[in-house]
Amino acid sequence: MTSRERVFARIEGRSVDRVPNLNIIMAFAANYIGKTYREYATDFRVLCEGNIRCCEDFGIDMVSAISDPTREVNDLGGEVIFPKDDIPYFGFPLLSTPEPLKLKVVEPSVGKRMSDRISAVDFYNNHVSAEYPILGWVEGPLALAADLRTPVGIMEDFFERPEFVVELLEFCLEQETIFALEQVKAGADFIGIGDAICSVIGPRSYSKFGLPYEKLLIKRIHEAGAKVKLHICGDTTPILSLMINTGADIIDVDWMVDFASAVKLGGGKVSICGNFDPVSVMFKGNVEKVTDSVERCLEVSDSRTFIAAGCEIPRGTPFENMLQVKNVLKARNGFNACP
Repeated sequence: MTSRERVFARIEGRSVDRVPNLNIIMAFAANYIGKTYREYATDFRVLCEGNIRCCEDFGIDMVSAISDPTREVNDLGGEVIFPKDDIPYFGFPLLSTPEPLKLKVVEPSVGKRMSDRISAVDFYNNHVSAEYPILGWVEGPLALAADLRTPVGIMEDFFERPEFVVELLEFCLEQETIFALEQVKAGADFIGIGDAICSVIGPRSYSKFGLPYEKLLIKRIHEAGAKVKLHICGDTTPILSLMINTGADIIDVDWMVDFASAVKLGGGKVSICGNFDPVSVMFKGNVEKVTDSVERCLEVSDSRTFIAAGCEIPRGTPFENMLQVKNVLKARNGFNACP
């Protein structure tokens, strides 16, 4: 099977030759091809080369346009710092005070950094779409709100200025909708939604400020013809049952979450993806530890489960550990403990 065939069969619970490998690669990919992270995050050609090389060499089954969470804020006029060889980060927040909202939605084709991501999707579509499914990426509405306002600022606003939060979230939803749909038009089969702040706000705030806007964004992406991969870093155990109700096709779970419980909660209706520790297993571990960790995930998988580290593979991860994920999955073929 091609990676494309494998992923689409798996998401429907059909037979596969091996369980798909959806390890997230960013800094690892840049390092692997000898490029700085600034180059990787600002030039779609470098990003695409790194992804394609890693997919080919390490048996990863999806090419991705993800690099960092700053693209939307950057194009909206926010300050972003680009270290030579590290992840871009936010400078002074664009919304340092909760003043009446004056932001205007930016067309992705006009924004320098959003258009670069669209170019990455287009490149994949023209060069590798027969072999690999293509993953575009956007910030979740609440994540973008936190990026604009700062995480502490937006959480204070939950209690002190909830009306402002709702207004800001409506704006963020519109910005992410047009960004996502432009990537779908360029050829993205999946849109990843990164909403990391949701893992630290608890079920009550997530139900009010996270979940409704994720559901709307996912609905719009589905209507455009693409599938959705929801990625919330950290321990999402308290909100996992709510995440499953977003309508996302794939839900990533980080290493802190009990994988067996997550798969059971998914009930064969959604694909759970994960979830060995990217640091202790992949970066610091050896091939024996990788083997054991992948096997443990496989033992509790169902027919829709995907395998990956819980979050991004760190730069400097030993190549033999990356290869071992591929080797274990290949050796186990399409094994499912709970078909």
